[in-house]
Amino acid sequence: MRILFIFLFLFFSSSLLVQAQKPFVVVLDAGHGGKDPGKVAKNYIEKDIALSIVLLAGNKLKEFDGIEVVYTRQKDVFIELKQRGKIANDANGDLFVSVHCNAHNTPVSGSETYALGVHANKQNFEVAKQENSVIFLEDNYQEKYGGFDPNSPESVIGITLLQEEFLDQSLSLASIVESKFANELNIPSRGVKQAGFVVLHQTNMPAILIETGFITNPKEGEFLNSKTGQEKVAKVIVDAVLAYKKNLEQNTVVETAKPKQTGDTVAAGKKAEGLVYKVQIAAGSNKLALKPYNFKGLKQVEMEKAGNLYKYYYGSTADYNVATKKLAEAKKSGYPSAFIIGFKDGKVVPVN
Repeated sequence: MRILFIFLFLFFSSSLLVQAQKPFVVVLDAGHGGKDPGKVAKNYIEKDIALSIVLLAGNKLKEFDGIEVVYTRQKDVFIELKQRGKIANDANGDLFVSVHCNAHNTPVSGSETYALGVHANKQNFEVAKQENSVIFLEDNYQEKYGGFDPNSPESVIGITLLQEEFLDQSLSLASIVESKFANELNIPSRGVKQAGFVVLHQTNMPAILIETGFITNPKEGEFLNSKTGQEKVAKVIVDAVLAYKKNLEQNTVVETAKPKQTGDTVAAGKKAEGLVYKVQIAAGSNKLALKPYNFKGLKQVEMEKAGNLYKYYYGSTADYNVATKKLAEAKKSGYPSAFIIGFKDGKVVPVN
């Protein structure tokens, strides 16, 4: 009986630890596939190059502790744009990276990395239009995408507004990717850009689309179609993801222990004039933008400075029952040590 008790204790303890330490989920999306070859130049086929790069990058990322890789496709199959986003969202992804190749009727060369946004010029719109045109291969695309028309600038502008809360993070990763393309490969960087890609719009997380280079450029096409070139591009993507993750960790807050209940306290559920309940989720020395991506998707987070710490609170209500629901939401989002605290006349009152 004692041995059984120890076994159960260790099992549940380890289970709780695993739940508390959510892996960093990277969703890798190989553009096109199946009946959609993407861009083709000579014997260079975009769908094959993108898939090879993605699989190589995924295998490298899996070697690092704390990182989980999810693919939208791992073979030559056609996956709808909406389904790609669903795969990412169902996996509760922290990052979405879509890999593509570019093409042009001139020998132009270079990589480009896009975040979702209003196209700044006609050229960006044309790139987005080419990638979005895959929806014409889908059944009932007008119904699925609410009448979206890839050929309409107005339609593209409309979809870009919905991922605004992740824009800063997306641009940050895109900048790292392009910096590494410029410094580590023979592919020149054409910079970070914004355009209305449907595949990025479908995701609820920071998301980028990488045009790794032009397969219509003789030198670049040969490089991207080679095993060596694909391994080098995959390494750039992996290094960029790791650098982004490191930056994110250095700019995050830590969970704080519930304060000891000394002095005045308020009974849980008590209603009193001026008494407000909040859920404290974290604290740290860094001042963070009150954006959902900094707080595991939680919205309407408040901040206050206490000494050298910035404290972060989720929810604000005079109803203790509402506060308990907010507490449950915070814990489900990844803050297992969150707790309810009271405020009265601007002062903290621990809840007993």
